[in-house]
Amino acid sequence: MNTYPLLDTIDHPAQLRELDRKQLPQLVEELRAFLVESVSRTGGHLSSNLGTIELTVALHYVFDTPDDRLVWDVGHQTYAHKILTGRRAGMARLRGHGGVSGFPKRSESPYDTFGVGHSSTSISAALGMALASKFKGDARRTVAIIGDGAMSAGQAFEALNNAGVADADMLVVLNDNDMSISHPVGALNKYLARALSGSAFNAARRAGEKVLGVSPSLLEFANRVEEHVKGMLTPGTLFEELGFNYIGPIDGHDLNSLIPTLQNLQKLKGPQFLHVVTHKGHGYKLAETDPTLYHGVSRFEPEIGVEGDKSGGKPTYTQVFGQWLCDMAAVEPGLIAITPAMGEGSGMMEFAERFPERYFDVGIAEQHAITFAAALACEGMRPVVAIYSTFLQRGFDQLLHDVALQNLPVVFALDRSGLVGADGPTHHGAFDLSYLTCIPNMVIMTPGDEKECREMLSTALRHDGPCAVRYPRGPGPGARTPDTLDGLPIGKGEIRRRGKNVALLAFGSMLTPALQAAAEIDATVVNMRFVKPIDRELIAQMAREHSLLISIEENALIGGAGAEVARVLDETGSPARFVRMGLPDRFIDHGEQSRLLAQAGLDKAAILRAARTCQEKE
Repeated sequence: MNTYPLLDTIDHPAQLRELDRKQLPQLVEELRAFLVESVSRTGGHLSSNLGTIELTVALHYVFDTPDDRLVWDVGHQTYAHKILTGRRAGMARLRGHGGVSGFPKRSESPYDTFGVGHSSTSISAALGMALASKFKGDARRTVAIIGDGAMSAGQAFEALNNAGVADADMLVVLNDNDMSISHPVGALNKYLARALSGSAFNAARRAGEKVLGVSPSLLEFANRVEEHVKGMLTPGTLFEELGFNYIGPIDGHDLNSLIPTLQNLQKLKGPQFLHVVTHKGHGYKLAETDPTLYHGVSRFEPEIGVEGDKSGGKPTYTQVFGQWLCDMAAVEPGLIAITPAMGEGSGMMEFAERFPERYFDVGIAEQHAITFAAALACEGMRPVVAIYSTFLQRGFDQLLHDVALQNLPVVFALDRSGLVGADGPTHHGAFDLSYLTCIPNMVIMTPGDEKECREMLSTALRHDGPCAVRYPRGPGPGARTPDTLDGLPIGKGEIRRRGKNVALLAFGSMLTPALQAAAEIDATVVNMRFVKPIDRELIAQMAREHSLLISIEENALIGGAGAEVARVLDETGSPARFVRMGLPDRFIDHGEQSRLLAQAGLDKAAILRAARTCQEKE
């Protein structure tokens, strides 16, 4: 028996557009069932994708994709889009090595019009594409699909402000999945959405403008009446003021509302704004009940659902940070915790419950988060910004000018440093050591295990200047974390193993494979701990005692920790041979974390090869 008889006939959207509208509800149900089955086998983002199935079907049904451009924001709601655009079979290896990416990727499909992984870029990209079409005389339509969370970022409003006056034919679809505002959805709003987007209403408005235009006072009066009527009936005043024709909110799970409204909007000129309300996890009760739990999932049984970790395994670095944050807050009343919409991912929910008045989730607003922290530090507080390495890139200017230039005591807890695995190049924390090291006043720490992570966080909070503690995704080697809040001497590394001839200078996560490799070649292992200030004395000592030094870091080689070691050796005139190991000068694709590290030459085997090759050449 064919479980997906209708879905199996759809290999590209042109086939979808050949269906009778009466068939679309069946396609939606099959697509939802396939998505749950598929993601349960591979892991991935689930609740956000379940919430956009009807919207995705409607968009591809109405618009002539890929000639018409669909520009997705963030991208973790595009699985249905990928399935309908020829990648259904590829979902079996979703986010795995050589498989389908979890985000839109231009090299993967012509239907992925703009690569994305960070949020709030869709309106900017859609505007650029719409204006390019206008310049070239093309009739194609451009649609940006953005979530209400992504609308909290400044870039989204910068783009809206520009688009409203740019005379571009584009549509912005706000996918609003905040349950608290679902009450406006109903028959009246559905009617208004269809009426306000219809050709009759817009033709009447244009005719009225032409007739009343001879009398500015009458035209102004008419415009005011229209604004007040629409303001009473819809919550779109802000978007109207920015120059958009606002429609909605409408039910994002009702095809009979979505499709006619999109068909009407497709015919309109100028910037259009459609507000749809959806529910994360829609159609799968377990995900509807707890959409946060089902946002990103590992493999699970669909009938049972996601189960908690019963392995009693090692704590993750994220959990170590979360526990430290609570423990330190209990004794440091000036500690303020800030996150740009990553409270769950950064391990801060216990802190948020215990110290709600000191917890600030500022939304997807990395720039604001950093300047906000800088101002708190100006007034004597001790802010801790919990942020993924890849997202700190978005606040580089604020980090440089607002924090470091003023030498303010802000702690940056950089989660997901190094290669993160399945989320791929948009989420790999591959560059933080390079862009942080060049900033004056920064102290940069790389813990080799869980115990050091806690100690370094305490060190950072007590330092009277900006500090970054960067730690990887997942668990560490299993070091026991103490209950104390002791720190470490700044700028001092330690020798973890004594050996001969070869010294492995390991930074952070590379300590474990360095120790494993050293046991086979009797090498010295140095846990460098600090990238800046780097331990010059210890490096000089290793250069005197060994003929070969190898630095190892899970960061881009260019400008990273190894570059700091090279600078010390050059300045001291050391004759020791020096080799740097790190991430290559290319964007690394998605896949299993251990496999990616091996391919990048950052596992035990690669360290052994490098050491033996160098020794053979001596």
